[in-house]
Amino acid sequence: MSVRALIVVLATTTLAGCASAVLTEGGQLSSYNGLETSNGVLTRAKVRVDKDAVLAARTVALAPTKVTADAAASGLTPQELRLVGNAIDRALCRDLGRRFVVVDSGQPADLTLAVAITHVDKTDTTAAGASVVTGIGSRVASAMTGAPVPSMRLPIGLGSLAGEAEAKTQAGTQVAALVWARGADVFTTKARVASEGDAHQLASEFAGDLAKLLVTGRDPISDHTPALPTTERVGEYFGAEAKYAACRRFGKDPGLGDTIGSAIGLPPAWTDKGPAEP
Repeated sequence: MSVRALIVVLATTTLAGCASAVLTEGGQLSSYNGLETSNGVLTRAKVRVDKDAVLAARTVALAPTKVTADAAASGLTPQELRLVGNAIDRALCRDLGRRFVVVDSGQPADLTLAVAITHVDKTDTTAAGASVVTGIGSRVASAMTGAPVPSMRLPIGLGSLAGEAEAKTQAGTQVAALVWARGADVFTTKARVASEGDAHQLASEFAGDLAKLLVTGRDPISDHTPALPTTERVGEYFGAEAKYAACRRFGKDPGLGDTIGSAIGLPPAWTDKGPAEP
């Protein structure tokens, strides 16, 4: 089988086992003009960026992620939505720190970034629980037989997340915008027994694409250049404070504990403590 044929097979298989992503304009951007469609295997998006203006910026102010009425009607509780929004903010603040100095919202900055969750599909906790049990059984069987036993998540009850964001200059000019949506899939999204389980995991994907748009000035969906983890990123994963004070309000990265919790299906709230206490 040729490499191209293998890629087509893998993409088709992945798409067959993922939740549909609702790409919607949530009315939170100052303008939707000039947005260009940019879809990946799993992600659907519309992107616009003024590369020169974005790369000239050195400081960015980040306000906490908003939740639109549509997202609020998803069935998630305000606490669950807050956890998802904070996960976006924390990951975004961390990733923006690769190039920008991040300051509190309301402080003078070259760019001001506004982010919103526009749509959420809940994770079916019964299906997620069944996937967790199946996965544990596969690992036990593998350990007992010494042979790898394939395991993947059940392709039902998968959640999704959609959001949008824009960056403006001090003059109020939009220089970057992203409308984004992605559904959970059976291969890369771990089953967590919580209604917000998939949305919480997808939060870091949304934040990563948005940060890449602003750090590189390029379309994050079509640009597949990998970003190596920084020293600060590794430190935060193991419990260090965030690089910038403006990021510390979003709490510590749940890091290794969250990785372990995700592997065994624990709800995000068990491993992610959310925003820092005032």
